[in-house]
Amino acid sequence: MFYLKRMIWPFRRKSKKRMARILIDEPITSTTRVSVLKALKQIEDREFPALIVRIDSPGGTVGDSQEIYSAIKRLKDKGCKVVSSFGNISASGGVYIGVASDKIVANPGTITGSIGVIIRGNNLSELLDKIGIKFETVKSGVYKDILSPDKPLSEEGRTILQGLIDESYKQFTEAVAEGRNLSVEEVRKFADGRIFTGTQAKELGLVDEIGDEFVARELAAKMVNLDPEIRPLTFGKKKKKILGLIPGSKIIEKVINNISFEIDSSNKILWLYKP
Repeated sequence: MFYLKRMIWPFRRKSKKRMARILIDEPITSTTRVSVLKALKQIEDREFPALIVRIDSPGGTVGDSQEIYSAIKRLKDKGCKVVSSFGNISASGGVYIGVASDKIVANPGTITGSIGVIIRGNNLSELLDKIGIKFETVKSGVYKDILSPDKPLSEEGRTILQGLIDESYKQFTEAVAEGRNLSVEEVRKFADGRIFTGTQAKELGLVDEIGDEFVARELAAKMVNLDPEIRPLTFGKKKKKILGLIPGSKIIEKVINNISFEIDSSNKILWLYKP
């Protein structure tokens, strides 16, 4: 089997006269990571000269954002030019992924920024007392059940979590500084969790050009001498589900996805903008 794959490899379809495209239009989770990494591998194998990363996401989990960021940088090292296009919102983890690209284009009204870190837990101890539910916990260390919903967060536990937040924040600001050719000190002046428009982001040096996705396509085409009128090939498209046949299915799916993300992201360190 290995020999067969080696024989087939030279005849693999190449795509050197067309751009590729990836769409990230949801909170960044492990599902997003798996889909995007698979798409990036396909783009690498087919040797596309340029990639448009369309981001319309408020961010999400830290590890998943970092893996996508690293994969984009590896693709760049292979010679593929990458341009990120920020849509309605590209904040926090969306920004982190974006700064891995060669250039960033944002709409003037894009909501971006929110460079910062958050971790959320639920203190349900008073509610549990009222309804008569009590947790019995056996643990190996005093902080093993940190952020457990059956008790308030202690000051010692808060100090530990703040250390995690500070380290994650350091990683975030250093990546932005490297990707945007800014000093860490310059980044930290606006990396306090605030959001800003695409126009403001350009003034801060966070994006290169103001425009829509076609402007991003023109910029990428110019970088690799391609015709911007040729539509990019999109990878990682979501498969249509049976739910899509039901009226109002998009709203239902969005509610389900939001609930799923809330459950999945609880007690995790997040690069996420959430009003």
